[in-house]
Amino acid sequence: MTKFTDRYTYRVTWSEEDQEHVGLCVEFPSLSWLDKSPEKALSGIRALIKECVIDMQRVGEHVPEPLSVKKFSGKFMVRIPPETHRNLAIQAAEEGVSLNRLISSRLH
Repeated sequence: MTKFTDRYTYRVTWSEEDQEHVGLCVEFPSLSWLDKSPEKALSGIRALIKECVIDMQRVGEHVPEPLSVKKFSGKFMVRIPPETHRNLAIQAAEEGVSLNRLISSRLH
């Protein structure tokens, strides 16, 4: 069975400022791990998240739900300027598609 912390969203990127790789976890944006190798940056952030989750559970704090298991509705609202809305509606009409389909196709 996969450990709970294995379900989090991890990423490793290069930090020009630190001249090292940085391991990150989307669900814990305030935490990171620096290392010379990308593999060690990943294993470092994973170990840090595991320790953090154990501590949070021990003191009864809310532990973030992994994005990988979170249910999404497929809907979200975006506020745009009225002129942009009008222009997109015109483009959708010209293409013979709904505004929703036009926007969805541009987000892929």
